[in-house]
Amino acid sequence: MKRPLQWSLCLALLSAGCSRSTVKTAAPPPTAYGAAITEVSGGKQVAAAGVTLDQPVIVQVNDAQGNGVTGAYVEMLGPAGVSFDPASGLTDSSGQFTSRVSMGGVAGRYQLRAVTRDRSGKAFELKLEDIALDYQQVLGRQLSQQYCVRCHDPESSAERVSNMDNLTTKPHTFNKIADADMVAIISHGGRALNKSAEMPPYGNTLSKAEIQALTAYIRAIADPPYPTKGVTYAKN
Repeated sequence: MKRPLQWSLCLALLSAGCSRSTVKTAAPPPTAYGAAITEVSGGKQVAAAGVTLDQPVIVQVNDAQGNGVTGAYVEMLGPAGVSFDPASGLTDSSGQFTSRVSMGGVAGRYQLRAVTRDRSGKAFELKLEDIALDYQQVLGRQLSQQYCVRCHDPESSAERVSNMDNLTTKPHTFNKIADADMVAIISHGGRALNKSAEMPPYGNTLSKAEIQALTAYIRAIADPPYPTKGVTYAKN
């Protein structure tokens, strides 16, 4: 019995690995135009590669006097692998545009852009940066939350009160410390490198793999970025 032509074509397409395409709708026309675009929130977030950031990215389009503009068109752009929901649209009554951002599948720093245009077509662009972590760095983040942030994060939360103000020596940012020295400090405490004794040793608490994961996470979120020989930013 011969298969219908339509069924045969479907099998051929499936065997070729085709997938359902996403239908793109036409962008809504702007009803107003701004002179600048600023960040409200959403930059400098950290998440596992391939997942959606905890907080949405919110930007605001302002006029020349700094007032929010309703109905201005905003487009979100980023490297390959990053997705936005929505990727474009008009600002609300506060002049703000909100988008959920899903990180790319490769760990690294992702530079995102929010773009709007004035009536003449001139573009105004805002750059934001978010960080995607690999598996090892995600483990390091969990360990940091458990053992490190109480002293290394100046911000208190409902779950944790920061101890930074009680320290005689403020915690180091670790941007310029070599990996071997970083491992020594975490393992043996600050005294291992003639640093503050307020940094306790964790060599008997954490395994070697956990200390390496913690080091990888600290490197990933360093501000300014830790200098490496490899690629720092995800590519377009």
